[in-house]
Amino acid sequence: MTDGGSGLAAGAALAPEYTHARWTLVIDRVIAGAVEALGSAILVVEVCLLATDVFCRYVLDNALVWGDELATVLFLWLTMLGAVGAYCRNEHMRSTALLRRMRPGGIEICGILVTLLIAVFALQLLAAAIWPTVIPDYTGLRDLIGLIVSGDFFASGYLGQEATDILPAMQIPRIVVVAGIVVGLVLILIVSVDRLIRSRPTLVLASFAGLLAFGAAIYLGRDLLAGLGNLNLVLFFVVLVAAEIAIGVPIAFAFGIATMSYLAVMTDVPLSVVASQMDQGMSNPVLLAIPLFVLLGLLIEVTGIARRLIDAISAFIGHLPGGLNIVLVAAMFLVSGISGSKLADMAAVTPVLFPEMERRGYQRSEMIALLSTSGAMAELIPPSLVLIIIGTVCNLSIQQLFIGGLLPAAVAAGALIAVAVLRSRRFGYTVVPRASGATRIRALVIAAPGLLLPLVIRYFVVGGIATATEVSTIGLIYSLATGLLIYREFDWRRCYPMLAETVRLTGSIMLIISMATGMGWALTQSGFAAELSDALLRAPGGRFVFIALSIVLFVVLGSVLEGIPAIVLFGPLLFPIVKQFGINEIHYAVIAILAMSIGLFSPPLGVGYYGACAVGKCDPDTAALAVLPYIVALLASVVIIAAFPWISTGFL
Repeated sequence: MTDGGSGLAAGAALAPEYTHARWTLVIDRVIAGAVEALGSAILVVEVCLLATDVFCRYVLDNALVWGDELATVLFLWLTMLGAVGAYCRNEHMRSTALLRRMRPGGIEICGILVTLLIAVFALQLLAAAIWPTVIPDYTGLRDLIGLIVSGDFFASGYLGQEATDILPAMQIPRIVVVAGIVVGLVLILIVSVDRLIRSRPTLVLASFAGLLAFGAAIYLGRDLLAGLGNLNLVLFFVVLVAAEIAIGVPIAFAFGIATMSYLAVMTDVPLSVVASQMDQGMSNPVLLAIPLFVLLGLLIEVTGIARRLIDAISAFIGHLPGGLNIVLVAAMFLVSGISGSKLADMAAVTPVLFPEMERRGYQRSEMIALLSTSGAMAELIPPSLVLIIIGTVCNLSIQQLFIGGLLPAAVAAGALIAVAVLRSRRFGYTVVPRASGATRIRALVIAAPGLLLPLVIRYFVVGGIATATEVSTIGLIYSLATGLLIYREFDWRRCYPMLAETVRLTGSIMLIISMATGMGWALTQSGFAAELSDALLRAPGGRFVFIALSIVLFVVLGSVLEGIPAIVLFGPLLFPIVKQFGINEIHYAVIAILAMSIGLFSPPLGVGYYGACAVGKCDPDTAALAVLPYIVALLASVVIIAAFPWISTGFL
């Protein structure tokens, strides 16, 4: 399973193993290489463009009029190319809880079903984007062919409508933007067909026949489903999504397939609305911070900044009983203030700390348990991608979210440290001599350039001096300069893999956001949001029961859907209710994120937990029991934060 936003875990390859048509492997690799190369080039251009815009805005006091517009156009193309690359590498977020318990034959069948579903979805969405919503009049076949050749036939389709829309600053047709969606879908379709060609033909035909029969049954039974009222929402958006996720369909595609199926069967809404919502979900300029912070997280590890920060922390508290456990939590707290990506945080911390921890007798299971739960705590630390995303989709102040997340994160970190210290006494870890004053000062001086980075990031964003996107750009330039000029540790050979990984991770995250945007729109239009609001407002117990139910809901959603999908899908539905209850929105957002993170980083389903196991090279079953005391500590933390709103709102 893989993660895109919260950052975690190695992908489970579900591509069929039967490769009698080995030439198809070349197509897969060529497409993967091409989209990663082009996406990496766009990412470099994006960084240079944003850096230039920041320079012009703050130094020359003359912002580029067209800068933000071009950055948004490039971002959509970057997203779709990254989504294709992640699909080629099997790195889209998915759940493999059921697949891990299957035999090879069952995994192969599920892989074919998943590939078929993605191929059908890509083809259907392509047709929806291109096909006209109003068929032009014609008198014969020749006229029809003429309309198609001239393009007038498709003029009322989503793509045709965008061809007449002009971007105000650059004065170019907006079709240049949405063409990225079409190109991405075409490439995903090609890769899917390519994989089906190298699958067992009998299994492909049987799977296709089964899906065709299932689809026909759903379509023919639409009148019966319509009679169920909003219960059909449960069938499409709960049962169908759960079934798709269970067999390994990436979460982004599961959302998209459910939305398209619901609209096609239960409504007369043109399916082009999905393409429109997909476009809107990927066109928010605030989300530009996502690839930049992901890249920044990878960069601090390559330049040696993370290692020196951890060395400095260890020099001050490493001698305490269980001191390296404290160092681990403190390092995750500090490094998370730089990268915003949990994958980058874990990848930066584990190579530095884990070897030394093992030399002192720390159990690998304990190390993984604390790493995983520290990742959950770190979702609240600015500039967390989840904070940026929930602020964007729920229309909250990202500046206030950054301020509101710090103290609750400290509460959760304190709870984890308390449990770690208590458990360290039980295991009797080796205690090293206390570092001398000179050693501490030297470590602090060496780490000072890196230590300034999280402080600058938080100061600029929390102080309202710069946006999250602008600060991430400044952080990239600062980290690169630190690595080249001060630490002189930058490895140029890792540049391209770092860029390609950022592109794929961005595509994985943004595809989820875009598909969840479409699903949220469908749920809102169906009246589900209004009914949910009424039901929760009428529930006994008022705001306290609502908060308690929200904690349970987000823990479950975090384990099943992962963090970003849960936030993007349910945030816009629940936050209007928050206002009606008179609950502070920042306070509720902090509760929701921490509760979601607990589910995300908990076994047996939480993908974040498996991400920690993958990064720390540990069997998930080994650490499953060791993580429980730390999960209890996090649950106690979220209850305390919920009971005392001042913890998250006192400094707003």
